Order: sequence, then structure tokens, then C-alpha cells
Amino acid sequence: MNVNNVMADLERKHPGENEYLQAVREVLESIEEVYNEHPEFEKARIVERMVEPDRIITFRVTWVDDKGEIQTNIGYRVQFNSAIGPYKGGLRFHSAVNLSMLKFLGFEQTFKNALTTLPMGGAKGGSDFSPKGKSDAEIMRFCQAFMLELWKNIGPDTDVPAGDVGVGGREIGYLYGMYKKLAREYNTGVLTGKGITWGGSLVRPEATGFGALYFVQHMLHKAGKDIKGKTVAISGFGNVAWGAATKATELGARVIAISGPDGVIHNPNGMTPEKIDYMLELRASNRDIVAPFAERFPDSTFVPGKKAWSVKCDIALPCAFQNELTGDDARELLANGTWCAAEVSNMGCTPEAIAEFQKAGILFAPGKAVNAGGVATSGLEMTQNAQHLSWSAEEVDKKLHYIMSQIHEACVTYGTQPDGYVNYVKGANVAGFMKVAHAMLEQGII
Repeated sequence: MNVNNVMADLERKHPGENEYLQAVREVLESIEEVYNEHPEFEKARIVERMVEPDRIITFRVTWVDDKGEIQTNIGYRVQFNSAIGPYKGGLRFHSAVNLSMLKFLGFEQTFKNALTTLPMGGAKGGSDFSPKGKSDAEIMRFCQAFMLELWKNIGPDTDVPAGDVGVGGREIGYLYGMYKKLAREYNTGVLTGKGITWGGSLVRPEATGFGALYFVQHMLHKAGKDIKGKTVAISGFGNVAWGAATKATELGARVIAISGPDGVIHNPNGMTPEKIDYMLELRASNRDIVAPFAERFPDSTFVPGKKAWSVKCDIALPCAFQNELTGDDARELLANGTWCAAEVSNMGCTPEAIAEFQKAGILFAPGKAVNAGGVATSGLEMTQNAQHLSWSAEEVDKKLHYIMSQIHEACVTYGTQPDGYVNYVKGANVAGFMKVAHAMLEQGII
């Protein structure tokens, strides 16, 4: 395989799909050497097959707002790869959603799910609908209209969507209610992130952030460091950032920054239970601003127009959106003494930022490893649903911690360089790729 040749062909087929092309290039550059050691992969054209989704479902979503006016959005489901299990991946409701974004997320999800060791393929979906400023009734009507088009393409052994940006417990509830009405069966395994009273798993809301901090903790221990007493900057203030802030604080770190589209909160004294709870209130308000945090808690300061990366910290955790941490941000963090960065959001750092971190030799790990705890716990939710039982929070958390330790171990196995530096990007990509590639090879040319 020649990466540039594969990418040139993809760019010709999919012009302008920048996020998708970026994600594919990162993986292919990481696996090129290993791939070329396996002529059976090349003979079966594994890469050429793996980089294209199995299918893409696109549909119109028409709904009526509170003023009685008809609104139209676009809905998508990208079923990327089912070599190791049913399609699994979140739904994202955000005005910026497009096909390139969802293809990148589905591609990443394929390897992330492989890393969890659970039998789940990769998928992603969503809509350009934005919950921002919408009433609960409008969100319900949109979710029902969305599911009306999607329901025949999903199922517990076919495709299991979950939440993502703009899709939390409320949205999953509305989506599942409509699915149940249409399918006329109470199949709790068809969506994950459900309410605890109707098939959800304990720890699932916190899982992405919790799992990320478990992974970071393993990174630090491998490097002979401890997270206790360290300062942490987190972007975002939604579910993922909330989980990360909760677990970081629990482990003894001090979360000194959270951020939103409007600016950054500098929180020098760290988080308290009241502050962490208020993050959920902010997210549920649908206003998409973080400034009210400083109004509620006078020991913090709001700085408009700034990112979390402007605050001096030991550990930087992007938790919001793809490509949110740029090369300039990376240089600012490094100049301020940051020595660890981990993508809790999917592809949270630009290639330039990753290059800066790796050139500086700091600890850095990619989203497909760091944030795999969310989908891992979704997989555990599927298992509980299939067995018609519910585990305690302690059981789920113990399994989550074990899965994250296994992912870290796989990254170290495939990513350790001759000089001892662990290239977590390469490690995660190679470990996930090898599992999916062997499954595809053994299942024939399909």
C-alpha cells in the first residue's frame, strides 16, 4: 500500500470531505509499515474496502415547530463496517453536521469499537438539526420524525445507535419511544444511553469522561507520574466534559478551566460538587453558553472569546468537537508548560497540533483510545439488555476500568518506539486496524 496513492484516489472520489479524508490519512500513515508486512491484506484489498462505508442512508426529516411552521432537516446514518459485530455509534444533532463529518466519525468508530474488545462494528449518524434554542416539545417532534425514517434500518443485532453531541438522555428517550411505537416491540437493545428505569445502564452518562480519565491515569503511571494535584483544562461543558471533570476531581486533580463557544471559565480553585452539577444545568438549558457559570460561582472568571487552552495547565483535555485544538493552541499550551494532552472528543486535535505535541515529546493520546469508554459502556448496556438484567454501578465501573486498561496495554504494545517513547496514535490505530482487518480477511470478499 502506498498511502499517497490511496488518498489521491479517495480525494478524487470524495472531493471536499475534509474531516473524513483527514481521519483516513491519519490511520493509513500509522498502519502503512505493518500493513505492508502482510501481503494477504494487499491481495484482499483490505484498505480499499475498509475506507469506504458499507452503506450510507440519507433521508429528509420534516417536523413542525411551536409556531406551527414546517421545518425540514437532513438525516443520516453511515453504517461503516460490521466485520466484528453489529453497527454501533452515536447520533449527532448539530447545525454543522454533514456527510464528511459522519463518515469521519464512523471510520474512527470502527477502530475505537475494535479497541474495546467488545463485538461491535462502526457507524455514526445524525442531522443538521440543532437543539439550541428549541423547546422540549420541538425536540420531541423532531426526534419522532427522525426515527420515523430510521427505524427500519436499526435493531439490536443490526445497528445500535447511541447519543453524541446534541443527543443526550432526553433525545434518546424520545427516539426510543417512537421506535417502540413503530416496531411494536419492547426491544431495549436497539438504542443505548437509555434511562435507568427502561433498560439503561448505570455509569453510562459518565462513561466517556470516566473512561478518558482512567486512560490518562494509565498514561501517567506508565510515565512514572500521578494525576493527584495536577491542573487540568477541559474544553466544553456538556456530558463528556462533565464526566471528565467529575472523575478528574475524584482522582485528586484540579479542573481549572471549562469552555464554551462564548469563551472560557477560569476556575483556579477547582471543581466542587455544586459546580459539577451546574455543568449539567448549563447543558440542559440549550443556550450553548458557559458565561453563567461565573455568575453562579464568584471564585471563577469568564473570559469571552478565549479557549480553554489559554489557561496554564498540566493536562489538556479537549472534550467538545473535532479539530478544536489547533497548532497555535498546542504551541500556547507547550509554552505554558503543559506536558500531557488527550483527546476526549473525537479527533479533537488538528494534525498540526498532534505533530507539535509529538515533536515536544509530551504524553499524547488520540480519541479512538481515550474516549472509547463511552461506547464500551454502551456495549455493556447491550449485554445487560440481552440478558434482561441490570448490573450495579460498581460492576459497570469495574468492567469499564478493565476495558480502558486493556486499551492502554494494546496502545503500548503496538506504539512503543525503540527509544521507549509511546506513540499512542500509532498504537491505537494499529491495534484497532489489525482486529478489523483479520476479521474482514476471514469473512471473504464481501
